[in-house]
Amino acid sequence: MSEASGWQPPEVDLETPNAARIYDYSLGGTHNFPADRAAAEELFRIYPDARLVGRSNRAFLRRAVRYCIDQGIRQFLDLGSGIPTVGNVHEIAHQVDPEIRVVYVDNEPVAVALTQHLLKEVPNATVVQADIRDVDAVLGAPQTQLLDFTQPIALMMVAVLHYVSYEEDAPGLVARYTSKLAPGSFLVISHTTGDDQPEAEEIRQLFAKTSTPVTHRTRAEVTALFDGLELVEPGVVWTPEWHPDDSDPLREDPKRSATYAGVARKRAAHS
Repeated sequence: MSEASGWQPPEVDLETPNAARIYDYSLGGTHNFPADRAAAEELFRIYPDARLVGRSNRAFLRRAVRYCIDQGIRQFLDLGSGIPTVGNVHEIAHQVDPEIRVVYVDNEPVAVALTQHLLKEVPNATVVQADIRDVDAVLGAPQTQLLDFTQPIALMMVAVLHYVSYEEDAPGLVARYTSKLAPGSFLVISHTTGDDQPEAEEIRQLFAKTSTPVTHRTRAEVTALFDGLELVEPGVVWTPEWHPDDSDPLREDPKRSATYAGVARKRAAHS
């Protein structure tokens, strides 16, 4: 099987599904392979709302980016940014201010190659190919120096931490990143859950066969990811409930998103 094309890096494993490409397919994208599409269709069978979950998550990302900009943020570090689709962070941000700086990070070769192509003519945005679990590699990358860590940054961890296992210590990972952020910075998280989701175990079994196994966390566990930071109202809620607007396809039934979301601010050490 070969689907070689201008967007396909040579190192891509065509046989093993990957969450970034499954997500791309669920959003109607074309940068995926038969194995990804088969996994996505199985996911839709298990959880028919999966397509809407992806769209709901993107709607939350847009709202969160705009919120951070309204709070004065002019820098974004987007971890696990995935395959570019409509409404990427820099596109949302540059509608407000073209000088806003954005660094994307992903370890999936297709996502990185496509992001590099997308950003060719964008001076204030770049991408790092690295695993977000390797904090030193992410923060030490030459591209990351686009950001000034003495000034507030919005750290985006949207739909990525559920690919960090319990053994890999997601709270510790988040803390390592936030410790490097200046006061006034924001942390943005969305995270899938098994809470009130009878299909959760079947979904975990499906993703266990991919290169990106899923770890669901409870609302309390997602809330704990923000320890040491000041949660923005309304706290950790279903994604459609966070500063809702009509762009979210699951606004009328938020629990169907199967995903929690929250935003928190890093306060000054003395406050």
